[in-house]
Amino acid sequence: MSSAKTGSKQVGGRFAKGVSGNPAGRPAGSRNSATLACEALLEGQAEALPQKAVDMALAGDTVALKIWIDRIYPARKDRPVTFALPPINTARDAADVMSSVMNAVAAGQLTPADASELSKVVACTVKSFEGR
Repeated sequence: MSSAKTGSKQVGGRFAKGVSGNPAGRPAGSRNSATLACEALLEGQAEALPQKAVDMALAGDTVALKIWIDRIYPARKDRPVTFALPPINTARDAADVMSSVMNAVAAGQLTPADASELSKVVACTVKSFEGR
């Protein structure tokens, strides 16, 4: 009954589990035709196009300016946090560390997002004790 159809979809799938429809797969190193076409169009323009965009940005083109700012100085996704964590050897130590993390958030020394990430580190540490 694995070949039964529901509407236009096949219930059991066409291929056996773990067996690819194309065992050879895409050849290693092959490139997308759209990428190859773009590279062919831009060949020899590696210096002229960026310079043109810089000139446009300096002339007041805000879109060109935004492109360069996004490329040169992208938005920071994460940053290092300097926060001293005492060693965690027991569950009580973990509770003390979390208390100090909460106090740091309350004092404005840590953002709530940073505290959330630190709490994950503490939780992983506590979990490692459970495996002992």
